[in-house]
Amino acid sequence: MDKKNLEMRLARRSISTSRPAFVMGIVNCTPDSFFSGSRGGADNALRLIDEGADIIDIGGESTRPGSAYVQEDEEIRRVIPVIRAVRKVSDIPISVDTRKSAVMKAAFDEGADILNDVSALEDDPDMAGLVSGFGIPVILMHRRGNPDVMQDNTVYKDIFSEVKAHLLERAGFAEKAGIARDKIILDPGIGFGKNLDGNLELISRCGEIGDGKYPVLMALSRKTCIGEMTGKDADGRLYGTLAADLISVLCGATFLRVHDVGPCVDSLNVLGALESVKKSARGRLEL
Repeated sequence: MDKKNLEMRLARRSISTSRPAFVMGIVNCTPDSFFSGSRGGADNALRLIDEGADIIDIGGESTRPGSAYVQEDEEIRRVIPVIRAVRKVSDIPISVDTRKSAVMKAAFDEGADILNDVSALEDDPDMAGLVSGFGIPVILMHRRGNPDVMQDNTVYKDIFSEVKAHLLERAGFAEKAGIARDKIILDPGIGFGKNLDGNLELISRCGEIGDGKYPVLMALSRKTCIGEMTGKDADGRLYGTLAADLISVLCGATFLRVHDVGPCVDSLNVLGALESVKKSARGRLEL
């Protein structure tokens, strides 16, 4: 992926953005997601499209710390109506946040374009072959344990090396399953089995995670680590999120998964404009 001209190849077409990163808007079709502002199904999805999202990420199972497993039938019941509603008015790329192949198949049949798998293709043995057959991109996230217990163990010998090694191993697995390299995106899983110090190291070095082979997605929006840095609850973490998102882009991230699309788009537009000034001014502006 070329940082000067960001593009992503889907199964049916390609998308691009002139901003420094793609903006993925979060739509939670769940009653228990940690930030209530992300709930709302189709209405929320259409609002985020209007705010300038490049991609909409729809999920029917919360993966916040302590959350419970959702059966695939229920997940499909939550997700499919939202995809249908979006497809009636927009061809925006739709990502589906699921770890179940039955959910992804149903979503793809309704027009979904991307798999966002918090298990990095580990939880469902049929998922890799499904993604390969559909020719869709996949986001592979690092986690330690399932959501209900993932914060019970946040100690690593070398968190950056361990997370990077795991994600590169999963990317290699995906390629062996027939998924094209340029359709694999890595997510270090901020807050998924990590403490604040670990999260900070992963944010500051996020561009190194893909080892020059794979683009990196950062999902920082209103997470606990932002609250630990700012002293704010989820409702008050917008400004901290924007700062962390911009820093992650400067450190090499090319996708941002966010609740607040409009503010994120504005901040990326400013960053892009300043980066252009830096180039034309031959280094007078240091970023």
